[in-house]
Amino acid sequence: MKVLEIQGGKKLSGTIRISGAKNAAVALIPAAILADNEVTICNVPEITDTDALTEILQYLGADIKRASESILINPATIENKEIPKELSTKLRASYYFMAALLGKYKYVEMYFPGGCNIGARPIDQTLKSFKALGATIEESENKYKIYAKELIGAHIYLDMPSVGATINAILAAVRAKGETIIENAAKEPEVVNVAVFLNGMGAKITGAGTSEIRIRGVETLKGCYTEVIPDRIEAGTYIIAGALVGDHLKIDNIIPEHVEMLTLKLKEMGVNLEIGPDYIITSKTENLKPVRIKTQGYPGFATDLQQPITTLLTQCEGTSILEETIYENRFQNVPYLNDLGANIEIENRKIKVNGKTNLIGTRVEATDLRAGACLVLAGLLAEGTTTITNIEHVLRGYEKIVEKLTDVGADIDLREE
Repeated sequence: MKVLEIQGGKKLSGTIRISGAKNAAVALIPAAILADNEVTICNVPEITDTDALTEILQYLGADIKRASESILINPATIENKEIPKELSTKLRASYYFMAALLGKYKYVEMYFPGGCNIGARPIDQTLKSFKALGATIEESENKYKIYAKELIGAHIYLDMPSVGATINAILAAVRAKGETIIENAAKEPEVVNVAVFLNGMGAKITGAGTSEIRIRGVETLKGCYTEVIPDRIEAGTYIIAGALVGDHLKIDNIIPEHVEMLTLKLKEMGVNLEIGPDYIITSKTENLKPVRIKTQGYPGFATDLQQPITTLLTQCEGTSILEETIYENRFQNVPYLNDLGANIEIENRKIKVNGKTNLIGTRVEATDLRAGACLVLAGLLAEGTTTITNIEHVLRGYEKIVEKLTDVGADIDLREE
């Protein structure tokens, strides 16, 4: 088992360069199946989630070349066969293969996806989209067989603006006959990134980034080049680190608009920020004011930054209220923060963070990806040594996190136990 050991209290200064977005890359890699020849995806983060997806592609027979931050994928040699359980359950994003294989071959057979245990994460909206396009779905013991003689464009209304369901509906519809309209679509930048990629292949998608997306189906898609957008969640996590222990810490290679709701909340708290065209510089700030935060779909406050910012809320002078509206099981970090010295109360889908409290290093567990990020931030601040177990969760989503933090002054070590 790998653990992360952090000696807290070190000032962070210098520059952290943000990697490609995990939540975009994990959709772009399966989307490559829809092309008839080679595609190149640049700025792909080297994390275990992208490794797991390329493993599925290799299992299917795709020709894959990895060069630095780029992946070259030629799907021409793919054999559409059942994706086994041990590959499907490694991560949530495996379900993008459902849509891509269905969209291209009109048939897919695979198991229910895996991922972090942060609450109910059904795929009913994805399956609803497949049915609307004319697919038949057979499910037995978490194994799905989805097929159609042909896919026909349809009017799809999502009950909630889910990023995964929106992307899956797009992937399944791009090679369907006729027009598909997706209403109540997710507006996240990662959805736009996927649409730009597919349009580069020759798809006809309009409206990505708005609540209504229109897709005019095409018969074939060609190879193309695309680039993964910067990771707004990684950027937000390190911006929060700068507010906790930074000394002019520069977070570089970002799109500031993508983290605007975070920076607005940080300004409300009184955090020192300098926002440039593609960077943000932040430093530790005293006498932070408490705030109220409510997670929402983009452009609202990101649920993936809810757990990381909780660490910063422990340093505010007074009580902050944080409401989680997306996932009902996303406060698993709270007991461990309290073990470190925080004073946090859980009240259904809200937490009350009573500050300011001193954090003291101890042994804690990363229960999921963003809970782990929260505890890394707490360890950077806490007095003494913080040891984080189950750190594999964090390695799924943060490229070279140990190297990046070490380079700006953190005392952090990844080791086997």
